[in-house]
Amino acid sequence: MEETGPRHYTRWPVVEGYAGEQSFAPGDEVDVHCASRADRFSAEVHRIGADRELVWRRHGIVGIDHPVPEAAWRDGCDWPVTFTVPTGPDWPSGYYEISLLAEGHGEAARSEAFFVLRRAEAAEPAGALLVLATNTWQAYNQWGGRCMYSGATRVSFRRPLERGYLRRPSAPEEVEFDGRLANTERPSDPTHARLLRYQAEQQYPLWTDSTGWHNWERRFVAWAERRGYRLDYAVNADLERRPEAVDGHRLLLSVGHDEYWSWGMRDTVDAFVEAGGNLAVFSGNTCNWQVRYDDDGASMICHKGRARRDDPVRDGPMPERLTSMWSDPRIGRPETETIGLSFSRGGYHRVGLGVPDGDGSYRVHRPEHWALAGTGLAEGDTFGGEHFVVAYEVDGCALTDVDGRPEPTHEDGAPETLQVIATAPARLLSITDEVCEAPAGLWASLDPPGDLEGIAWLLFGSASPEHVARLAATRAVMASFTKGGGEVVNAGTTDWSYALADPVVDRITRNVLDRLGRRGSRFADDSGEE
Repeated sequence: MEETGPRHYTRWPVVEGYAGEQSFAPGDEVDVHCASRADRFSAEVHRIGADRELVWRRHGIVGIDHPVPEAAWRDGCDWPVTFTVPTGPDWPSGYYEISLLAEGHGEAARSEAFFVLRRAEAAEPAGALLVLATNTWQAYNQWGGRCMYSGATRVSFRRPLERGYLRRPSAPEEVEFDGRLANTERPSDPTHARLLRYQAEQQYPLWTDSTGWHNWERRFVAWAERRGYRLDYAVNADLERRPEAVDGHRLLLSVGHDEYWSWGMRDTVDAFVEAGGNLAVFSGNTCNWQVRYDDDGASMICHKGRARRDDPVRDGPMPERLTSMWSDPRIGRPETETIGLSFSRGGYHRVGLGVPDGDGSYRVHRPEHWALAGTGLAEGDTFGGEHFVVAYEVDGCALTDVDGRPEPTHEDGAPETLQVIATAPARLLSITDEVCEAPAGLWASLDPPGDLEGIAWLLFGSASPEHVARLAATRAVMASFTKGGGEVVNAGTTDWSYALADPVVDRITRNVLDRLGRRGSRFADDSGEE
């Protein structure tokens, strides 16, 4: 697909840039590479948490315009270093926004880049390490002409992110609607007319509603800091390239839409949990695609639905590194082994014709589970519906009913210790030559087969009516399991962070962070008390 996108999506800001790496240690100098059509511009760096904290500023930076390479989406920009940010050894771990501003050009004068500071080696680790879903940010980022949803099989991290992924100046936090993809209108809005109007009015690129700091991690971090939690930070690639980043922590956190994982990432997380660490997944569509890093971590490869045909590793000595869905039997390592759940057994809630009128709530099946302590929930009660805690992309597992309760069948690789806490209806979207259940106005470029038919073919070898029927009535699942010395809790939905204002969702999240983030937490009893 030769899709280049409107020009203002790739070069609309007067000045834009990117950090040379995605994460740094405190005390490192952060190289920032920019292209500017203004003669002078300013840069500010803020640490973003519950508040925006200005930590560095520079005015009068000389602006030089640099060309966009023909395949910048694949090879990066190779722009020279424009300025450096001298981080201090005492700067706390966190997400840092780089604001670039050329005066006198209106909103087009501004753009953002980012970097993450990891924990300083001498610092006491926080109870939890938040691993930002930066692989997914880059997979959807169409800056330079393509992304992994418009024909790319390799994307570079050394290019700007399109406007709207990191910050939306026209929609600050107090604005009610700032581009949430899920249809949360009452009555239902299955065509996503509200979102399409928003994107057109604000001129935000197509995929900004599907990923990026702004949507989920920003909300979670603000909530956590206001609740008194201190987090350390890393990016996806750190789990493979710097596995020592997890050392000393009790809990790893995945938040929002954490879709693209490498083999090395899973190795690090699996070893961490086996050794007694814990994992909390407040994300959906998690660990769906396997990726490979290239160019010393500067780029990422994923062939997705074309992997069996086009990925050169398929016939090599390590065919298990095929960049297909992790649930692809040819890989032999379903994501359920790491996170308990799978998008292949979940799908969508309030997206297109994927449960378009769902109430957005979870129904409780195990009120006695420690994660629900203090909520007052009974079996059959629902929670989170006011804020649509179940929405957009959701994960589930193969289920059967036993004495009125859903129980895992384990045919999908779900761990034997998996406990189903709550469920909600879900649906994989069907796209054939005759029908399209996807929101066509948003995803007009999608071709058959859809998720439903494609996943049936991948899992079972054909998209026959019998095989499609096995996946046609799925459920989002909130679950937990133990593995080795550690424990995993998976909320099973991308949009958990949107519902943190709900008192029950708030309490469940605190229960998970308090129990799994404490030293010795593996030995806590079911009440959450040690």
